[in-house]
Amino acid sequence: MSVDTMALSVDTLALSVNALALLVDALALSVDALALSVDALALLVDTLALQVKRFVYTIVPIQREKDV
Repeated sequence: MSVDTMALSVDTLALSVNALALLVDALALSVDALALSVDALALLVDTLALQVKRFVYTIVPIQREKDV
């Protein structure tokens, strides 16, 4: 194996390692995006729960008073 061939093999290996590192970074970004989406969904659920509580504690008693 000549020195040039060996140097090309090392360069190819380095490029493969860099490509793998980029894929790992992309995967990490995807996981972060998923975590943010889950957080956003949790906030939406919390907001919905607060709206339901507000409805139950304010509007439902008003309706009961009207019925009485």
